[in-house]
Amino acid sequence: MRHLPSSIADPNVLVGLDAPDDAGVYRIRPDLALVQTVDFFTPIVDDPYAFGQIAAANALSDVYAMGGRPILALNIVGFPIRRLPEQVLASILHGGADKIREAGAVIVGGHSIDDGEPKYGLAVTGVVHPDRVLTKAGARPGDLLVLTKPIGIGVITTAVKRGLVPQKTVDEAIAVMTRLNDVTDALYAAGVRSVTDVTGFGLLGHAAEMARASGVSLSISAGRVPVIPAAYEYAEQDVFPGGSRANRRHADRWAEFDERVPERDRMLLCDAITSGGLLIACPPDRLDVLLEGLEKAGTWSRAIVGQAEAGPPGRIKVVP
Repeated sequence: MRHLPSSIADPNVLVGLDAPDDAGVYRIRPDLALVQTVDFFTPIVDDPYAFGQIAAANALSDVYAMGGRPILALNIVGFPIRRLPEQVLASILHGGADKIREAGAVIVGGHSIDDGEPKYGLAVTGVVHPDRVLTKAGARPGDLLVLTKPIGIGVITTAVKRGLVPQKTVDEAIAVMTRLNDVTDALYAAGVRSVTDVTGFGLLGHAAEMARASGVSLSISAGRVPVIPAAYEYAEQDVFPGGSRANRRHADRWAEFDERVPERDRMLLCDAITSGGLLIACPPDRLDVLLEGLEKAGTWSRAIVGQAEAGPPGRIKVVP
């Protein structure tokens, strides 16, 4: 994307390529802006309906991370129509449609191609007041970091592909991935300034993006980060996807790990996630309001995992 021209010449681009975030934001009138995002990927679970739900929840998450409300979605499909039954595609689309409907949005179309490997995702449009856009750049020293879903999805889905995971664990992972990050009211009530969703770059990778954009350092307590329990078992067996290993290598450039944090936990903090939770930087005097709102919204977790500090921008200190 760095090879594309900057969008800053258009004053209505509130969030664009000059300051990349979870989604783009374009003002269409003084009190209304559009939030635009797109995401798609190959199946990470065997159940096509669940895959559709996961893909939709993942695409919707970018809108929520910007403080927006999703209203419209377009399907993006690649499917080997000669190799797999049409019912598989129908189930994928059904799962996506149900999740979009749960979010209060509607699917208005899409596009498909005949492809050698199934792929599914959505382009999502949301709306937000221009003065209420949330970005990665708003964290301030002293803010507390709150995470709304456990990590460990990448290691579990990789173990699924290797046939190592019982159905109970598969179901738990699916439940985590399909939970919507619809907590905008709680964010606004608490005066939150900075949010990002945790996906392919892992918790540390997305936290570093927040730290760089905000001009702060972060301290993260590994022992306070919620982890899907089964992920520890597969992490001990070193069952990680390639993306997690790449994340771990990159983390050494900007993360300082306390020697008491074991390598297993370092890898989990870098684990590539699909449809993860929101990482929220909350003013400390508004934490109770945020936690109350997240509980009301039914988030999977409400873990206080660290804080923002004055220091070298983008640096992360990982303590036990």
